Amino acid sequence: MSDPAAPLDAPPGQPRKAAMAAWIGSALEYYDFFIYGSAAALIFPKVFFDESDPATATLLSLATFGVAYAARPVGALFLGHFGDRLGRKKIMVFTLILMGLSTFLIGCLPTRAQVGGLAPVLLVLCRVLQGISAAGEQASANSMTLEHAPQDRRGFFTSFTLSGTQGGQLLATLVFLPVAALPEDQLLSWGWRLPFWLSVAVAVVGYVIRRTLQETPAFTRQAATEGVVKLPLAVLCRDHWADVLRVVAGALIASVSTIFTVWALAYGTSDAVGLSRTQMLWVGALANIVALGAIPAWATLSDRIGRRPVYLVGAAGSAVLMFAYLWAISTGSYPLVLLFGVLAFGVVYSAANGVWPAFYGEMFSTRVRLSGVAIGTQIGFAVAGFAVTFAAQIAGPDGADWSSVALFTAALCVPPVLAALSARETHRVPTERLGESVAGEAARHETVTV
Repeated sequence: MSDPAAPLDAPPGQPRKAAMAAWIGSALEYYDFFIYGSAAALIFPKVFFDESDPATATLLSLATFGVAYAARPVGALFLGHFGDRLGRKKIMVFTLILMGLSTFLIGCLPTRAQVGGLAPVLLVLCRVLQGISAAGEQASANSMTLEHAPQDRRGFFTSFTLSGTQGGQLLATLVFLPVAALPEDQLLSWGWRLPFWLSVAVAVVGYVIRRTLQETPAFTRQAATEGVVKLPLAVLCRDHWADVLRVVAGALIASVSTIFTVWALAYGTSDAVGLSRTQMLWVGALANIVALGAIPAWATLSDRIGRRPVYLVGAAGSAVLMFAYLWAISTGSYPLVLLFGVLAFGVVYSAANGVWPAFYGEMFSTRVRLSGVAIGTQIGFAVAGFAVTFAAQIAGPDGADWSSVALFTAALCVPPVLAALSARETHRVPTERLGESVAGEAARHETVTV
């Protein structure tokens, strides 16, 4: 008799390999994504926009950071559809290649001084490609790890996707530290391009690992028996609409990450506060180092006590600690900034961040899991992406109204709390039965044999 904890006859070693593939792919995706965030806060206002109006240039630069989030829902519709029809592996390989290529091209772009208004246009186009890639990356990696994982450790294994995200942010920060320390003329001429070019090395490693990964047993069995869903979006709208809305609301928690990573970086290095670029980058680096341990720890706890209580700690705690972190920046006291930055982002936010891959993925059946997670998260993430732009406006003309930004961020944490309170607890539901209570038997008529 097979081990009841084994996920549908998973081949030996595949759960760990799937987790590693998710980790390194997410690390690359978010290395690429967050070096852009650092550059948007520190470099791009001077390279791609009109320096005669620094406040407007910063606002426009931060808006380009949000453009990728606007592209995510569109990418989620297409990549989610094909991921549920063709398999998780194909999407994981595609998103890796697209992100690596678009990031490398950003490093090759001409500046405003060289080609005028064409420069920001090209920047936005590359940023859109990054957004489309990110739309399918986490959802496909989450589905791959969840469907390979032992059912009593789904939280732990799926958390590798978000550990990879933190690893990518850490790598991006560490790469930017020596770059940010360059003399101003070297930084703005060629130094800022190096982190974008370096992404190629990580892309090659991730591609090799993902190419050798097997498709999940759950998807393979679904395709071989009942067939794959012909129109995943139609099934989602009919049978899973409430859970999609929960995921949309839950995904707003990512606003904590974008405000911490981008707006707080710009605020801390502004004339109003006066901290150096290196100091603020080190706050992010140390917080991400702590998160690398906190994420799997919180996820393991969720395998024991449930997804909802752990997620609620992260969502509600982040709302409170954002006030403490932004207040600490306003004081200019670097020890306080370090303390509350690591506590807020490294420890407390990691509770929600480490649990949501399993929490959201377990709301859906194998037939529509990738679509449900991709569409739900990317709509929520689109709002989170533009939270940076809204924060820049809320902060006033001098960018110093930190309390309004903290209140705005806390308000965005309320929908995730409500979503978690209304969700089912699924950490003990067998993998093959996830989503059954919602989908029903009627949905099986929308499948087509492959």
